[in-house]
Formats: sequence, C-alpha cells, structure tokens
Amino acid sequence: MVAENHPLQQLFIELVGRHYAEEIGIRDPQLVSYVASLLAEFCDVEQLYQIRNAAGRALTDVGEMLAESDPVFGPAPSFDRERQVRKHIGDYTLFFTGMFPESINHFRLRRDRVENFVDWMKAGKESYYIVSKFDCFEYTKVAPLFANLSAHFEQCVYGLSRVKNDLQEMQHPIMRRSNEMLM
Repeated sequence: MVAENHPLQQLFIELVGRHYAEEIGIRDPQLVSYVASLLAEFCDVEQLYQIRNAAGRALTDVGEMLAESDPVFGPAPSFDRERQVRKHIGDYTLFFTGMFPESINHFRLRRDRVENFVDWMKAGKESYYIVSKFDCFEYTKVAPLFANLSAHFEQCVYGLSRVKNDLQEMQHPIMRRSNEMLM
C-alpha cells in the first residue's frame, strides 16, 4: 500500500477526484480514494500481477483469472479466494480499460489466451458485483463500495481515460517547460 500522504497518492486523488466529479458526476470520496490508491499500487508491477495459480505462475490473462476465481468448478479453494481474485479482476480490468485500452487488443493477439473470449468491461463490472455480495463480517463496510464500482464501471473507465490524458499532458515537454516557468 502507498501511504496516503505520498505525493503520487496525492496526485492521483486530485486527478481522479476532479475528473470523476466534474466529468462524470461521481463525488464519492471512498470511490475516488479507492481508484487513486489502485493507480498508485499498480505502479508496482508486482501488484499488477499479484494473482498466481497453484504452480506460482503470475496470471496476466483475464480468462485464466476468471477460471482461478471459481470455487465450485475451478481451483479456488475457498470463497475468500474467489473474492480476492474477483476483486483483482475488477481492479485489473478497470486499470487497463481506463489507462491502457490499446493494450487490450495487444493481449488478444497472443495465441493460447483464454481471454480472447472475455469481454473486459463485463468481466470487471461482474467481478466488482460479486465482490459486493461478500457483505458479512470483515467485508460489511466495503461491500457498498464494490457495488458502486460495479454500477458505475463504465463511467469510472471513462474518468480514468481523462486522468490518463492529464498525465500525458504533464509529460509533454512544452507543458513541463510552462510549469517550470510558473514555479
């Protein structure tokens, strides 16, 4: 986890909060904080590819992740494992569809990938919905957040695309030079 006072976390909270509020009308501080934290965490590749199969191989294929999450017909040994993997699927698909949509087609061009048959938006939305149904015990307080992420998945993706545009503008040499002159 990236600390709340970390500059990267603060940048993401500001960008996500602004775009979500102004462009898509989402003003939920818990949702904004969650998405900002997700962006900061996924700066670490280990977090992005944290789901591993029984053999210890990192899963990068959404289809394989979906299979991994199945506690009835798949290898998930418990419903807690299902929740963990489904939460990651929601996070992973939200991140890639919002920040790197062009990479999804790149993933699909590789052969022998189960995700060639997976609709990423549907998988993310459905995964957050399933996570929201874990609403007992230690998950009671966060279940509504995941219901909200599921209900507004498409808007959250759009908001992230706007965040991506801001980050790209910040990297542009002319923009950097103007900011340096202002400071």
